[in-house]
Amino acid sequence: MTDRTLDLDDFSDLIERPHGGLRRDAEERRARTGLPAEALGRLDELGEWLTAAQGRVPVEPLRQPRLVVFAGDHGVASLGVSSRPAGTAHTLVRETLEGTTPAAILAGRLEVPVRIVDMALDCDPSELPEEVTRHRVRRSSGRLDSEDTLTGPEAEAAFRAGTAVADEEADAGTDLVVLGDLSVGGTTAAATLIAALCGTDASVVTGRGGGAIDDLTWMRKCAAVRDGLRRARPVLGDQLELLAAVAGADLTAMTGFLLQSAVRRTPVVLDGVVTAACALVAQRVAFRAPDWWIAGHASSEPAQAKALDRMALDPLLEQRVEVGGGTGALLALPMVQAAAELAARLPVSEDAEDEKKDDGYSDGANPPALDVT
Repeated sequence: MTDRTLDLDDFSDLIERPHGGLRRDAEERRARTGLPAEALGRLDELGEWLTAAQGRVPVEPLRQPRLVVFAGDHGVASLGVSSRPAGTAHTLVRETLEGTTPAAILAGRLEVPVRIVDMALDCDPSELPEEVTRHRVRRSSGRLDSEDTLTGPEAEAAFRAGTAVADEEADAGTDLVVLGDLSVGGTTAAATLIAALCGTDASVVTGRGGGAIDDLTWMRKCAAVRDGLRRARPVLGDQLELLAAVAGADLTAMTGFLLQSAVRRTPVVLDGVVTAACALVAQRVAFRAPDWWIAGHASSEPAQAKALDRMALDPLLEQRVEVGGGTGALLALPMVQAAAELAARLPVSEDAEDEKKDDGYSDGANPPALDVT
């Protein structure tokens, strides 16, 4: 990729691990509540993770979570690899904006604001609100089986759009992001990325997608992943080239979003196989980044299981939710919120008034934006 102005290696230096010392302090504080050590199960683990991410003891309850959804169409869908017609992801976006999708309904019930970021929908931008389309890179992404999904400049633009959205959320005070996607063909791109990064064959990672596709559709999808792998393997050493080759604009933006969220110390709940694929690419860029994410749920997609295992992320829930849009991750959100409330409010046996510690951000603010331009 010539004339590149974006160096992903910078993220290895910019991303630090959550505050491990404070995690130990949280464990000690939890021990003084009088509850048996294993009584709260994974809620204790989540509370300690949030403590380290926030850099304070006791942890602050979560007050401003947000669902951020990246949207796009994929040219590979024209091969008949999805239960939905190619180029129709914009209908999913409209339904979400109207509040009729599962994710939108859950977000409304949980009082979580929804932000949709159009990166490559196959529709006229005028059909959607300007705040949705303002980061769009192109109209649909290229066919990953036979051509690059993005040009070099488009890949950079999509990645930068993701980092910009992460900065905007951090600056707005978002204290936890639930990350989702809306796409047609996106699980094919995700499976290709995961197969390439995990060194597996197409048949091992190709699932049925969000629409329980039939056997013939699955075979077409498997063939597309196989052909995409041939194009992905030669560029495995360069993550931005890999994203340009097979990921499309929405997955490329999500990768940038995850990395910059880690830079800005914003914890993220991952949804399904698409967000897991982006997280796996981001891990290759900066090995400390996964410490800032948790897996909200396990779907039946085999590629998601492989990616989460590679990142040592254990899903919070196993409900076999496939619908996408952040639905499965939203189901896990009350569990994360409950962990924060318990870690913040359970009384301890000693006066904890002077116990609160921080890493320089005790006022609850995010660190300042770090420029990756």
